[in-house]
Amino acid sequence: MSSGTGIFGGTFDPIHLGHLRAAEEVREALGLAEVRFVPAATPPHRRSAPPVAPAEDRYRMVQLGIADNPGFRCWDIEVSRAGPSYSIDTVRAARDELGPAARLVLVLGVDAFRDFETWKDHATLLTLCDIAVLTRPPAANLTAENFPLAARKAFRYDPDSDGFVHESGHVLSLQRITSLDISATAIRARVAARRSIRFLVPCAVERYIAEHRLYRQEDGAR
Repeated sequence: MSSGTGIFGGTFDPIHLGHLRAAEEVREALGLAEVRFVPAATPPHRRSAPPVAPAEDRYRMVQLGIADNPGFRCWDIEVSRAGPSYSIDTVRAARDELGPAARLVLVLGVDAFRDFETWKDHATLLTLCDIAVLTRPPAANLTAENFPLAARKAFRYDPDSDGFVHESGHVLSLQRITSLDISATAIRARVAARRSIRFLVPCAVERYIAEHRLYRQEDGAR
């Protein structure tokens, strides 16, 4: 039986099929009951390049994009919260909601994990949840040597699970996902150039972008 909750944060500007496929593969691989997509309202690491679409539009696009998957849920915890969208606050809220014994997995890309030591309260975050790091071939395997310095001494390799166990008991695993060459940046550029984004985003998201005139050049899309 599936159990546990994945927390998959991002700007989702816009959400696309690469996001959806990654979440589905992680949900299946880890046997999670649900994956919660968490659109960031104000990403603290992107102050110089904030999201293009307003948080409310990005939240609505996620809702539309995941509507036909019962294993996905859109969580408004960061959109409805004032101030920077820190992962530690979101994970704490999930832990408070689900309880101390619930299985909770933070899902993030390998690039985000390499910057992990710059995150707010990163050491505490490691004690609150498991972590699933997404990689696409031909990315190198995650080893103790290329762990962020702040996390390196807190984990030991577990050959039985082919993962890393934190001193708190939580597990960090490497999840190799299907490589789909789709990016939100490229999608926005295509919209600005009046080019098709069909089969890059869900149909409902494509319609929403057109109806709300998101990412148009005259609106300052990048």
